[in-house]
Amino acid sequence: MVRVHSFFTPCALQSAEEISTMYKALHSNRNIQLGIGLLIGILFGFFLQKGGVTRYDVIIGQLLLTDFTVIKIMMTAVVVGKIGVHLLRSLGKAELHPKPGSLGSTAIGGLLFGVGFGLLGYCPGTMAGAVGQGSLDALFGGIIGLLIGAGLFAEFYPVLEKRILSKGDFGDLTLPRLLKVNPWVIVIPFAIGIIAFLFWIETSGL
Repeated sequence: MVRVHSFFTPCALQSAEEISTMYKALHSNRNIQLGIGLLIGILFGFFLQKGGVTRYDVIIGQLLLTDFTVIKIMMTAVVVGKIGVHLLRSLGKAELHPKPGSLGSTAIGGLLFGVGFGLLGYCPGTMAGAVGQGSLDALFGGIIGLLIGAGLFAEFYPVLEKRILSKGDFGDLTLPRLLKVNPWVIVIPFAIGIIAFLFWIETSGL
């Protein structure tokens, strides 16, 4: 047992050093980062399209609670992402940078997002995928509307930030920090709950 341990320890250390060197190389090379981002974006759009969530009728079906394809995809991504990110964080390979928020920005942003989602039938991610598959409503109604909305937001941001967006500011607060517990105390039950919910949806034929 001692021999096995002494044999694998240098190998493990060497492997860890190689991984660390690879991460440093990625962080220092912007072109590689852009290339990886482009590849991940292409794969993301491909799987969105194959999953059916770039179709207007699927999105509207979710809002009407007649088609749960969107929920299945989103909740699966949440579980995988949540566990993956916190695992990387626990291993010291990633850092979390929560964005500061407020009740004003959350309420108004959620309202605008919900209205646009219901009227157009796309969110920003699925809209880009729909454009890629040739959906003209996503191109002319979505992309053009997005650019106009972004321009208006930028124009009126100083006023909005002062009167609305800063109301009820709660900073970069997270649930683990609020409850003063280890993040895994939140992550594991949360993941189990989502998996149970997805299992229920699937077995119910929704």
